[in-house]
Amino acid sequence: MIDLTPSPIAFSIGPLALHWYGIAYAVGLAAAYLVIAHEARWRGLDVRLLPNAMIVVAIAALIGGRLYHVIDQWQLYKDDPLRIVLPPYSGLGVYGGIIAGTIAAVLYARWKHQPFLRWADAVAPGLFVMQAVARWGNFFNQELYGAPTNLPWGIAIECQYRTQGYACPPGSDPTATLGQHFQPMFLYESLSGLLGAMVLMWLARRFAGRLCPGDLLLVFFIWYGSVRFVVESLKADNWLFFGIPTAQIVAAITVLGSALILVVRHARSTRMDRDGSVADPSMGPT
Repeated sequence: MIDLTPSPIAFSIGPLALHWYGIAYAVGLAAAYLVIAHEARWRGLDVRLLPNAMIVVAIAALIGGRLYHVIDQWQLYKDDPLRIVLPPYSGLGVYGGIIAGTIAAVLYARWKHQPFLRWADAVAPGLFVMQAVARWGNFFNQELYGAPTNLPWGIAIECQYRTQGYACPPGSDPTATLGQHFQPMFLYESLSGLLGAMVLMWLARRFAGRLCPGDLLLVFFIWYGSVRFVVESLKADNWLFFGIPTAQIVAAITVLGSALILVVRHARSTRMDRDGSVADPSMGPT
């Protein structure tokens, strides 16, 4: 069991406090940039466009992720709405970030006359790396945990950070853990992100001649949606839609939709090859 309950604040300078969550997000962005730049170069894309694009997409993802989190955990903000926009921030919803970031990326690619799907394949492993690193910010915030567990990697959560489903008895010390441990959902998503990034980069090289532009992004959605569907079942106080966790509904739609698109586009590609068509070489890695 892991009884370490870290402070969310890395250090303070006067009244200004630097939170580990922000550090994890910044390090995750830096790691994602390195991976995306590497994949973009391998595909012959113009890496000079990447810094500004990442700034635009990151801002959009922050806004979307924050909005999704606030809706998902509305009980934390309904009595004090100013907490939505005032620091310290307690979390981001990945689906909100992905949706808002994707929209921003599509618009930016069209503005710069860039092939969005080829860029999407370069970005997909970077998204996994970003997740693998940034999720550790949830550990320092003592959030994104699941049901009580006796597993050796269960983590302790102080009473002040408990959600309603796992609240401590009234009058408990806010810093007490009561000897309870919980499923580290953040850890599962972090490890999944690390493995997912390696798999995507392997697929890109092993099946370079058979992949269509955008396939890796679809695989990312299938992978992440599947993991999130399972992990979400460990969580209490979900945002529900007709009694079903909204995140699981979104995950299921994402996985099924992406898988269907992947199957259809490759079935169509196979028929074209059978008819003697030749794939456009400019659409693949160079």
